[in-house]
Amino acid sequence: MVSAPTPRVVIAAPASGQGKTTIATGLMAALAARGARVSPHKVGPDYIDPGYHALACARPGRNLDPFLVGEERVAPLFAHGSRGADIAVVEGVMGLYDGAAGLGGFASTAHVARLLAAPVLLVVDARSQGRSVAALVQGFASYEPGVRVAGVILNRVGTERHEAILRESLDPLGIPVLGALGRYEAIAKPSRHLGLVPAAERHAEAVATVAALGELVGAAVDLDALWRIARAAGPLAAEPWDPVRETETGSSPEARRARPRIAVAGGAAFTFGYAETTELLAAAGAEVVPLDPLRDADLPEHTAGLVIGGGFPEVYAADLSANEKLRAAVAAFARAGGAVAAECAGLLYLARSLDGSPMCGILDADAHMTERLTLGYREAVAAADSVLAEAGTAVRGHEFHRTAVAPGAGAHAAWQSTPTRPRAGGPAVGPVREGFVVGRVHASYLHTHWAGSPGFAGRFAAACRGAAPCA
Repeated sequence: MVSAPTPRVVIAAPASGQGKTTIATGLMAALAARGARVSPHKVGPDYIDPGYHALACARPGRNLDPFLVGEERVAPLFAHGSRGADIAVVEGVMGLYDGAAGLGGFASTAHVARLLAAPVLLVVDARSQGRSVAALVQGFASYEPGVRVAGVILNRVGTERHEAILRESLDPLGIPVLGALGRYEAIAKPSRHLGLVPAAERHAEAVATVAALGELVGAAVDLDALWRIARAAGPLAAEPWDPVRETETGSSPEARRARPRIAVAGGAAFTFGYAETTELLAAAGAEVVPLDPLRDADLPEHTAGLVIGGGFPEVYAADLSANEKLRAAVAAFARAGGAVAAECAGLLYLARSLDGSPMCGILDADAHMTERLTLGYREAVAAADSVLAEAGTAVRGHEFHRTAVAPGAGAHAAWQSTPTRPRAGGPAVGPVREGFVVGRVHASYLHTHWAGSPGFAGRFAAACRGAAPCA
């Protein structure tokens, strides 16, 4: 084991909506503006916040999610992502102690802070609060052993007098107040039905927002005190995660030298993805090339595999549909036996139509927007052999969408969720089958983190060489 002593802090809050993303992103930008090499991280499966983090830090925003990757990989993934950084800032998820439903505090911000031996800075929305803020902070600081609340950042403070009352009430706790921000509604990040608009969709606007947040937070927070807290993080013995080591089992050097070319969809319509996916594919011997289905008229030359992740294709349905040449190329590639792995937005793109707009037509299914948000972690097993996994392979993932598909016939399901325990007095809940496996196409609503299932990359790369068995 090797030491990964990167100074680090976790930005948490008592609940969602208190300003974690604003302050975490602002701190990253302010530290970077001082010349620090900042490593950005996000607790949980969120794809959008890391995009803003990446703009602030000029390096990939990386997720740390014990549910998706296993708690044993959290510290190694952190060590991998923070290599060469001067400081790491980890934005939490929901409230400090809120974890996966039904699993206590598992996968909570507090859980990740313990795994990283990292101090916590608590962001508190102080609107409508006075002396009671001390009871709130004291409760969070003492609630769970092993979680060290090392500082407080007050948010949405009304007046100087209000700030003085808050600081006076917190002083006896011995937990320093690193700064106080006013009510800055003028700085707003663009949002839509699933939360923030990804930074890649409105790049210029996002860059300006991040810069403004850096100035705002940098002026309000004692960055020197933050550095002292970050340097006081506990020792972290973790060997950095290595994508080559994760994918080397079962791959011969000869197979790795084959270098299949795998196109990974991106652009404004497909912004949901984890940096480790492309790192694993490259480690498995693939040549990874980008593809923008909104702009590119054809697949890259010599494409042997196609990965289409999540995003907001419903927002761009008309534009995706208008790119008929690429839709035809994707359909021809899949029907000729090309290997395709698609998640959520990718599933919709491969469908026959999305809200009436023609898509690629690879799947016998039509997709449409709904009023219902489907959101949450899932445990599943592969329902059929595919380019990603053998039937029966257990995986963990999450769903996050407001669309539904009406499937036709002729396809195997991609995943089958494990039976869930019924609520007290409620009916038993049986297995749920979801997604499609059609030839060498795997499409599903389930988002997976390939670092938690590293066999996906090796198997997919092998399928792109024509070496993997498929249903």
